[in-house]
Amino acid sequence: MCQTASFSAPANVTQARYGASHAALAQAGANTAMVATMANHNSPNSPSAKSIRCIPNDSAASAQTATKGGSPRSLVVSINAEPTVSQDDLSSVARMLLHPIGAATEHLMNFSSPVSAVQAALAADAAHADPAIWITRIPDAEILARAAVLEAEGPQDRPLWGVPFAVKDNIDVAGVPTTAACPGYAFTPTVHAPAVQRLLDAGAVLIGKTNLDQFATGLVGVRSPYGVPRNVFDPARVPGGSSSGSGAVVAAGIVPFALGTDTAGSGRVPAMFGNIVGLKPTIGSVSARGMIPACRSIDTISVFARSVDEALEIARIIAALDEADPYSRAAPVPHLRRGAPATMRVASVAADICAPEQARLYRAAAASLGAAEVDITPLLQIAHLLYDGPWVAERTAALRGVLQTPDILHPTTRAILEGGLDRRTVDAFDAFHQLAQARRFATQLFARFDVLLLPTAPNTPSLADLAADPIGPNSRLGTWTNFVNLCDLAAWAVPSGMGADGLPGGITLVGPAWSEGRLAALADQLHRAATNTVGATAAPLPQPATPDAAGPNETELFCIGGHMAGLPLNGQVTALGGRFVAEAKTVPGYRLYALGNRPGLVATQGGASIAGEIWALPTTAIGPLLAQIPPPLGFGTVLLQSGPCLGFLAEAAGVAGAQDITAHGGWRAYLAATAITDFIRAGAALMRLPIDPAWEAGIAFNLRTILAQAATLTDPPLPDLLDPAPVFRA
Repeated sequence: MCQTASFSAPANVTQARYGASHAALAQAGANTAMVATMANHNSPNSPSAKSIRCIPNDSAASAQTATKGGSPRSLVVSINAEPTVSQDDLSSVARMLLHPIGAATEHLMNFSSPVSAVQAALAADAAHADPAIWITRIPDAEILARAAVLEAEGPQDRPLWGVPFAVKDNIDVAGVPTTAACPGYAFTPTVHAPAVQRLLDAGAVLIGKTNLDQFATGLVGVRSPYGVPRNVFDPARVPGGSSSGSGAVVAAGIVPFALGTDTAGSGRVPAMFGNIVGLKPTIGSVSARGMIPACRSIDTISVFARSVDEALEIARIIAALDEADPYSRAAPVPHLRRGAPATMRVASVAADICAPEQARLYRAAAASLGAAEVDITPLLQIAHLLYDGPWVAERTAALRGVLQTPDILHPTTRAILEGGLDRRTVDAFDAFHQLAQARRFATQLFARFDVLLLPTAPNTPSLADLAADPIGPNSRLGTWTNFVNLCDLAAWAVPSGMGADGLPGGITLVGPAWSEGRLAALADQLHRAATNTVGATAAPLPQPATPDAAGPNETELFCIGGHMAGLPLNGQVTALGGRFVAEAKTVPGYRLYALGNRPGLVATQGGASIAGEIWALPTTAIGPLLAQIPPPLGFGTVLLQSGPCLGFLAEAAGVAGAQDITAHGGWRAYLAATAITDFIRAGAALMRLPIDPAWEAGIAFNLRTILAQAATLTDPPLPDLLDPAPVFRA
């Protein structure tokens, strides 16, 4: 029976984001489990509560049982509550847990006013003087009139109040022709694409619709009757495509962001060539309604922006389930909430086919992260199927009527689309099976690594290269981009620095679907390490955003062992939508024990402060994670220096006889110490030397000192050589 209790909320970061009811429950003393059984629902973010009840401490087994059997309708939350909780408190917590929130969006693009913002955009466009960027440029008078209306209305909590932007001309804007760079195909839509509508509702100001490779078929940006947008670093080079104009308009400093599309890399290659950020969202997270399809099953609207955080802000605004789009998907986790910088297990690839400077910049980025080189042949093999397999037929199917109209297609576009007419169904099934194998390979890869670091493209071809061979250079640009959408992955393309050849390099961080927010901090870190200016301008990068604290539909969890960043069990957290929030320490009063490959934390008199990490997980994921934790471990209240938090705890009886490792101060330090000790003992055994404890301790101290100093002497600095994470990458 749950009785009445009174609560007072703690003054810590959890309170600000959870709200009073959850903060109240998070500060009390004894452990109670709460089970909310979900009724059927369309989205994991919007369930309706069927029942909610209290479970006493001794019912932990029942709580775990409730999560087994794979039902996503059962939620087990281990919370910190008094043994007695009122029904009113439980009702308010149920409302908090079982209703969606809108992602808190900061206004990162601060302009003094809408009018001044668009005036600056118009001036930058005039100064850049490249009409091939645009297919339809909105008249200045219309732009200024829209800005004046917004200025008169005031912000009204619109996060993009007065921010100028551009849209690729295969995305509908009501009243403006959609051409897909094919004048003979052009039509004027009467409604906005949902993504455009959401940006306008947020207060943004459209400057124009941008050029592209015709029907988004290409990665070079030269297949358009409206001209070739100028590469902002070298006019003799291609601008990248197919979102050529959208990439160039941001790289030239005309607008802070633009919408592109991405099927085979069109939202990433122009970002590299323009020294800007390109976000390729998870397929289906942004409605594709109102977008002319290339390969409808794997298309997505993408974002070009000055920085990672600004791209993430735009994604938060445009991402939404659209029941009218059959390929739209509800996000299973709050995937656009920004994580904090964390140790990650990074996979890299051989970059031998890259131009020398691109290879150098890529290898430097990989080395800075301690990346482990892997063979991704199954992914590279599937990549060619976009232009030499059944997905060419999918492009053809979308544009059959256009193919039947003579003389309106670019010659290269026509050649590619006509290639789809001869594809056979039996070959398509072979390709589907090959794709299934590639997706399984990707799943296994991301069980071992948090992120795959790739060169965005091997090189930046010249216009002369494309004149000599319209197909070959384009195909090579898709080496590391073509497989990403086919395998249902998310990606960030960011600059990697300027080469000695005067061209920007680019790297891409690839993760599983719905990993955009978790990877944002690392993408931003790499971007800022490579450059401090935007595109080809002298404008400084916008300030980074602060990581998102846990939201009302998230629960903070204090991890102290293998579930921490970069360690073997961290994948259990990230697979459930977890993201790193901060490093933290307990208050004195805990002891840490080694239980094989994981630690056990026990509250006790005379204990010490133990280091760990706070991770934010969807509240619906706490039960499934708990079900994966073997006894004597479980979840309970852990008192951190910043306040109470749900965390890993061990039963006191379960650590009897285990090695007490409290003196190390945390699991990472213990792993580092044991790694060095094991190394010394292995060396001594090899040389058949006796092991003296004092001698061993002295050697260990000297080795730690040498490694710590060595890590600071390279350029760029090596990752922490005492960090145990690389030990587990092998």
